[in-house]
Amino acid sequence: MAGLVVATTVDRGPSSAPAASVPPVAATPTDGELRQVSRATGIPRRALSAYVAAARTVGRDDRACGIAWNTLAGIGSSESSHGAFGGARLDEAGVARPLIIGVPLDGSGGNRAIRDTDGGGLDGDQQWDRAVGPMQFIPTTWAAWGADGDGDGRNDPHDIDDAALAAARYLCDAGRDLSASAGWSRAVLTYNNSGAYARKVASTATEYAEAV
Repeated sequence: MAGLVVATTVDRGPSSAPAASVPPVAATPTDGELRQVSRATGIPRRALSAYVAAARTVGRDDRACGIAWNTLAGIGSSESSHGAFGGARLDEAGVARPLIIGVPLDGSGGNRAIRDTDGGGLDGDQQWDRAVGPMQFIPTTWAAWGADGDGDGRNDPHDIDDAALAAARYLCDAGRDLSASAGWSRAVLTYNNSGAYARKVASTATEYAEAV
């Protein structure tokens, strides 16, 4: 786990030097291949379908970005074990239950203190903000980047379809070109400003690419 805190909770910007080599782009599975790829990678099929769909959507909307589903999967693995943190499981709608809610961002443990910004609407905490959902968005970041990945008319950070699409758009905006190590690292460091985190995500994303 990455401490269940999205990197927008830190003050300093990421270094301009790449923190990790860009992982290879995994082949995009068809809907009929999802079960096979899920078995090969160990990614739950429900989570895998969300990562693939998000990468496809952003690939159509922003061809310059070059985000791959295995990068999203690397982040999903680090943030919540693909929605399985703490014994949670993704239901058919893609919502992790019980809800995955991070620690209070009260300034302890190296986190920036962030007073409540959403009245506890997303995280149930009216004193401090907390990162929420399988991709661990904080409420302020979700307010800016929340997306409806499954077309149900709702933007829900606890829904992996919505969270994966929001994460993909966020990463593309931060890194611009994720096909190069500099852009990929910039994007992932903006998500969580830790070189060790970026290297872990790169390693996991590479393993997924090599598995398929």
